[in-house]
Amino acid sequence: MPRRRPAAGSRPRGVPEVGCGLSPADRAVRLYPGIVPFVDASELSPREPRAGWSGRFFHSEHMTFVYYAIDADAVPIHEHHHPEEEVWHVLEGQLAITIDGRESVLGPGCAAIVPAGVPHSARPLGAGRAMVVDHPVRDRVGGVPTR
Repeated sequence: MPRRRPAAGSRPRGVPEVGCGLSPADRAVRLYPGIVPFVDASELSPREPRAGWSGRFFHSEHMTFVYYAIDADAVPIHEHHHPEEEVWHVLEGQLAITIDGRESVLGPGCAAIVPAGVPHSARPLGAGRAMVVDHPVRDRVGGVPTR
């Protein structure tokens, strides 16, 4: 007999409705042997590597992740480069991302892949949110420790 799918919006019995569906004991980061860690970024302390860029950083074994809440008047991120590959994923609003001299305006659902060592910059076109992922792990972003 085929298994029934749970109804949309339903939760398995005993799973509380908290943040990302994590119980209070499992919030922030908790490792389970053989299973990927769970992260509720809203539980992480924000850091501001640039004025107007409020980031919540976390890591996997080989990558650094940051969720940015970007103010409408956030300072643009100047052209720079680093040895890590980087992916920018726009969640809300618009960002003008320049990679190796070529600018593109990205909106929600769009991503930019920055190869390692390639000059790039980012300029918000109003308030928004983005997720940025670096590989391998970065210990500092804009002079701010990521751990």
